[in-house]
Amino acid sequence: MSGIVAGRVVIVTGAARGIGRGHALEFARQGARVVVNDLGAEVDGTGSSSGPADEVVDRIRAMGGEAIANSEDVSDFDGAGRLVQAAIEHFGDLHVLVNNAGILRDRMIFNMGVDEWDAVVRVHLRGTFAPLRHAAAYWRERSKAGRPVEAAVVNTTSSSGIYGNPGQANYGAAKAGIASLTVIAARELERYGVTVNAVAPTALTRMTENLSLNRPHPAEGEFDPVHPDNIAPLVVWLASGQARQITGRVFNVRGGVISVAEGWHAGPGVDKGARWEPEELAEVIPALVDKAAPNALQNGRIPGREG
Repeated sequence: MSGIVAGRVVIVTGAARGIGRGHALEFARQGARVVVNDLGAEVDGTGSSSGPADEVVDRIRAMGGEAIANSEDVSDFDGAGRLVQAAIEHFGDLHVLVNNAGILRDRMIFNMGVDEWDAVVRVHLRGTFAPLRHAAAYWRERSKAGRPVEAAVVNTTSSSGIYGNPGQANYGAAKAGIASLTVIAARELERYGVTVNAVAPTALTRMTENLSLNRPHPAEGEFDPVHPDNIAPLVVWLASGQARQITGRVFNVRGGVISVAEGWHAGPGVDKGARWEPEELAEVIPALVDKAAPNALQNGRIPGREG
């Protein structure tokens, strides 16, 4: 199969349903060989089933593509290593890692239990780090051996992490960590031929369907701006040879809208040239905050600059 990622070996985690499924199918349509990783768990991370991943593999093969299913738990460090090794052993190499797996256990912070915190942070943040760690070691070893590396990582963050969303302290903290991890990993791995970017998608999936119960449904044949498959084109492009100069960036994507998420940066400041006394700050800090741009809204826009 031809396409912008023809012949590349791609791992997509959380690839059995929703956004991940769209990634796996689009990578296959664009010529990649795909490892469809999914534990087959429920939205809250409980249970497991190989059926959904197998269905995606069958769909890819029916299209004439190449794919294998994998049910490793990406939040298990050794399991993530076996996932990376499975791609290399079956297809002979690894070129792209798409970290997409995730769960939800939403609760206001005053009601959240430590198990709900740990479970979500483990799957999202550790489940991004662990595959990335094993893939990075593989690519670094190849590069240091003088073998060419043209690899890409695309992580999945969220507006809940980079802009904030009440009721999702665990999820948002993990997703903010993924955005930061993306920037750091990009700087560390650039010398070895690896780009690292992230997307913050908005789409209707199992994880968000309860938030959109009253949304209008497009007529048959009309564009659906919240369809999960809308996210895949950007992810596939970031994994292609056309995106070799793009690294360390986070992109918002919803429907046909793509924007660059601009991260934390130093705003208004003051330097006394000496140690401050606490009472001196009563006027200094409010004045700095007045000069600073307000935090972005949940849609990523700064109040007063929505246009």
